[in-house]
Amino acid sequence: MKRMQFIRPTEHYDQRITDIDEQICALIKQRKERSDNNPGFPSFEYISDWAAKFELYEDFLKTVFGTLFSEDHFKPMVEPTGFRKHIAVLQSIEADEFFYTLTSIRQYSNASVVTLSIDWDITSELYANKLNHFELYIGEAYDSRMTNGGSSSGHAAYNYVVSPQLPDDISGIKLEFREFSSPLKKDGTGTEIVFKLE
Repeated sequence: MKRMQFIRPTEHYDQRITDIDEQICALIKQRKERSDNNPGFPSFEYISDWAAKFELYEDFLKTVFGTLFSEDHFKPMVEPTGFRKHIAVLQSIEADEFFYTLTSIRQYSNASVVTLSIDWDITSELYANKLNHFELYIGEAYDSRMTNGGSSSGHAAYNYVVSPQLPDDISGIKLEFREFSSPLKKDGTGTEIVFKLE
């Protein structure tokens, strides 16, 4: 999702702690390297112990580790510019009473935009418990982020910015939409909707 621009909360900064803040940055880098950039999240027992040991608030530490856990969400996002054309896809998949559709891909000079549409029967009890956060995976060569989306009765649509842009000849490309319980969690529900483009 698009992030609001961060505004510095104060002009004050105590220069006496610059070396400590630099050490914090170095430790974050070391933490990423030692964990192969997959640190997980500390148990609440650890967090309680550290809060007591270092005289910090538990909820503050949960927020710190929560931010470290979701570092990927802070990666700079490409803003599509220079619209070039639409590429027709016209594919649909039906799974678990949901109808998933890709109609086209919008090509820009610096990125592509893929829109996933989902339709369902509003009288179905299945939707009441359905979790609909999907992330798009195309392969190591591409970065894909959901920028916005919305839903109404029986319909939802989500836009994904892909960079670098997909080739104009999309044949052979596989778009995998994987469902997660929420945007910041990494626990997949097991639902995967895969479009093989022709």
